[in-house]
Amino acid sequence: FIHIVVGPSASAVTVMPKNKGKGGKNRRRGKKDSDLGEKRELEVAEEGQCYAQVLKMLGNGRLEAHCFLDDKKRMGIIRGKMRKKVWVAVGDIVLLALRDYQDDKSDIIGKYSPDEARELKKRGELPATVRVNDIGGLDEAAADQREDMGFEFITTGNFVVGDEEAGADAGAAAAAGGGADDAILANGDINF
Repeated sequence: FIHIVVGPSASAVTVMPKNKGKGGKNRRRGKKDSDLGEKRELEVAEEGQCYAQVLKMLGNGRLEAHCFLDDKKRMGIIRGKMRKKVWVAVGDIVLLALRDYQDDKSDIIGKYSPDEARELKKRGELPATVRVNDIGGLDEAAADQREDMGFEFITTGNFVVGDEEAGADAGAAAAAGGGADDAILANGDINF
């Protein structure tokens, strides 16, 4: 700060230095690793590595991935170099480095863009059943095989489908009658 005092009765004036910059932290963020438009060489899995698809994000740089090499689910840890620079989401195809000493854990060492994943699929590196950047992860035939997840939905009672007047009358009758039909309100809505 610069203090200027002029004359015996003048007050002190504080002058701030001029800002000569072009912005702050947010302006600099986009500069470093902006390789969105440029093509890079396709990284192929070597020994001790496998391709996987992200099933669930667990938080803290960890995720659950389906490994295509041996059809196992593994917990993947995003390596430090990729954290906060390469964003991994559910459905992405990633390259895992398998651990010799922990079979259920692996390290994420690369992420493939949708175009790169399609190229890997064309080359035969990925199984033909893989759906690139799809949350389901597998195609319909493979999804049908895994459809039974242990849930069974059972509906009980009579549900009224029709115009609003009939639905309101049926709902009022059901509410007055009691029993299993208590789920239908007077206006025809279903109460769970």
